[in-house]
Amino acid sequence: MSGLSLVKLAVGVTDIAHLRALQAARRAAGQILCHRTRNFPRRASELRAGGSLYWVIAGAIVVRQPITDIVDDVKADGVPCAAILLAPDLIPVAGRPMKAFQGWRYLTADDAPADLVDGAEALGEADLPMAMRVELRRLGLLA
Repeated sequence: MSGLSLVKLAVGVTDIAHLRALQAARRAAGQILCHRTRNFPRRASELRAGGSLYWVIAGAIVVRQPITDIVDDVKADGVPCAAILLAPDLIPVAGRPMKAFQGWRYLTADDAPADLVDGAEALGEADLPMAMRVELRRLGLLA
């Protein structure tokens, strides 16, 4: 992964499954997966070199999505913007709380949460009640 990524709030999204469903519906409708933003990232070349968009859902960074490109675009109302093109892969990461903010923020590799490995068990997971483990998985905080 690149040394630089972005972090962005997924407003209105309840969990990773919800984000996955929204994006699947967009792809099924023939739309490209992208995030449109008013400002073109000044460090776009670094982001294109393997960066990801880390999504904040319900107050925590819980999933990342690889960035495939960043291009000039135009919104439906004719206003110029930048489109951050995204791969369809949603990769769960170790949940990290994050306060709300506007727009997006740069995120260095040193500050980015680690990917969760499928099948791996979190430290102390076996000691949690089953209902809590199920809810934490639903929220994307456990793999």
